[in-house]
Amino acid sequence: MRKSLIATLALFTLITAGCGSNNSNKGNNAANEAAATASPAATTAAEPVKIKVATLIPPMTDILDIVKPLLKEDGIDMEIVVLSDNVQPNEALANKEVDANFFQHVPYMNQYNESKGSNLVPVQPVYDAIYGGYSKRYKSIDELPEGATLVMANDPSNIGRSLQMFALNGLIKLKDGVGINATQADITDNPKKFKFKEVDLLMLARMMDEGDLVAMTPAYASPLGLTPKKDALITEGKDSEFTITLVAREDNKDSAAIQKLAERISGPEVKKFLEDNYADIALPAF
Repeated sequence: MRKSLIATLALFTLITAGCGSNNSNKGNNAANEAAATASPAATTAAEPVKIKVATLIPPMTDILDIVKPLLKEDGIDMEIVVLSDNVQPNEALANKEVDANFFQHVPYMNQYNESKGSNLVPVQPVYDAIYGGYSKRYKSIDELPEGATLVMANDPSNIGRSLQMFALNGLIKLKDGVGINATQADITDNPKKFKFKEVDLLMLARMMDEGDLVAMTPAYASPLGLTPKKDALITEGKDSEFTITLVAREDNKDSAAIQKLAERISGPEVKKFLEDNYADIALPAF
């Protein structure tokens, strides 16, 4: 009887130990499975969202340099793609080689859309660049001789912008209502028989040696040591439609990364930078 009782107790102990071991193994396996499942998600969450933004010259490049570390705090890794002419940034954006660009005003963007059938859209206005007419040879527009050469960029939006500025300052007269769509064909009065030369945007600074008056934005005048307030013989009106703007595509303009870029590029850090470094040539538009 005693031997039988001892045998029964031993068997019970073995069964209990086995169940405990199985339960423990099941618990460990479940924990391991949970950890394995959680690990990729945690890794993915830690990876930054990557975007590319095309641009050209300062102060656009300077502004993006300020924004880049701010976006990193938001989990966004922005690559700044500096291109060599004013056609490539829109081509790259339309072809989805970049996610946004920052170099142009809306009339220029609209002209590109119309000519290419693209669907680029403005996201955030950033600053107003004061447009002016500069000369190496003359100190005032009254000194411009008959037949003087007036130089402007050769894209339609900047042709219209330049002609508007010339008309506003009494150099020529334009047809009523043509606005920023003006062309040389819309000139109705040119009393001093000025000649007009249209060149690539990136050639404007070089034309200071050849032209009598060159129309350009501060981005191209500033490297020459020129500012609108100090050096321009003429400037455009204050109600300019040519604010330099962050541009994206219709299919990505509402994405979280682009919206965060828009927020940062119109933030206090950028505003302070413009006020401290470009107060004479670029006015914050936000």
